[in-house]
Amino acid sequence: MSNPENLDITTHDTWMSVHPVVLAMIAAKGLTVPKGNVSVDSITASSRGYFERMKLFEMLGVDAGIHITELDPSGRFVPLSQIRTADEQSRFITDVIPLLHLQPEQSKAINYVLSELIRNVLEHSGAPNGAIVAAQYHKKSNIIRIGIADTGVGIKRTINNSHPAWTDMEALKLALTPGITGTTFREGGTVDNVGAGLFFIKSIAANNRNFFMLYSGDAMYKLLKQPLTKNIKLYANPDRDRHSEKVGLPYWQGTVVGIDISLDTNDAFNILLEAMRMTLSQAVRERKKARYKKVRFEP
Repeated sequence: MSNPENLDITTHDTWMSVHPVVLAMIAAKGLTVPKGNVSVDSITASSRGYFERMKLFEMLGVDAGIHITELDPSGRFVPLSQIRTADEQSRFITDVIPLLHLQPEQSKAINYVLSELIRNVLEHSGAPNGAIVAAQYHKKSNIIRIGIADTGVGIKRTINNSHPAWTDMEALKLALTPGITGTTFREGGTVDNVGAGLFFIKSIAANNRNFFMLYSGDAMYKLLKQPLTKNIKLYANPDRDRHSEKVGLPYWQGTVVGIDISLDTNDAFNILLEAMRMTLSQAVRERKKARYKKVRFEP
């Protein structure tokens, strides 16, 4: 991030594993770099093929020196896509579900996550390049990995419209707290925005003991997997989740979200959604009660 005018893409000589969220970050960053300032060096042949199929080089407008036979991505991955309008979002969501060959119950969670993440970018980020999203299905683990990135104003600036956050990490935790949104001071949000999107998405990952990360500014919040011996609980306070925090990271101007979703879970999505809504309602009631109990000094 110390040289924002250039982007140099390299990989390890012999091995590499790339989550779609990393691809989304590279593509989002690349779209902010002046044309001709993206270089592709020292990339292994297997990595070049993967990047090519995921449309990274095409999106960045660079020739990586490799041209592969187009394969049908159906059931395996969703190449990098740029979404800037609500109409593009609708078309993207419509195309994704058949592409991944999902069952109706499985598609509900994927549809919700993608719709909410993209909507957040379009409505709150102010990113001129919109949302950059990619996904990949791993048959062996039966998991879909999703990544989305933008180069907008970032969570701290958005949250501070209504709730004070002195650091990027404070802003991340406020964004993950149900009932808090940057669009209003009101507990529980508004009719159109209840401030629960990221909380719901984190809860989907937590319920399945899957990967979830949120990165904005110089801070990253990441879930840690719960042991199989412990029951899963949904917490309104993100501090109570088993997680890791990192601050002082290279500054990301915008927001990044990565999530894995298991497709073999036995829990129906509608049941999980209702549990999340109950947690949201309880959290909002408790915060309102605590606020009204505060001592008030009359003039």
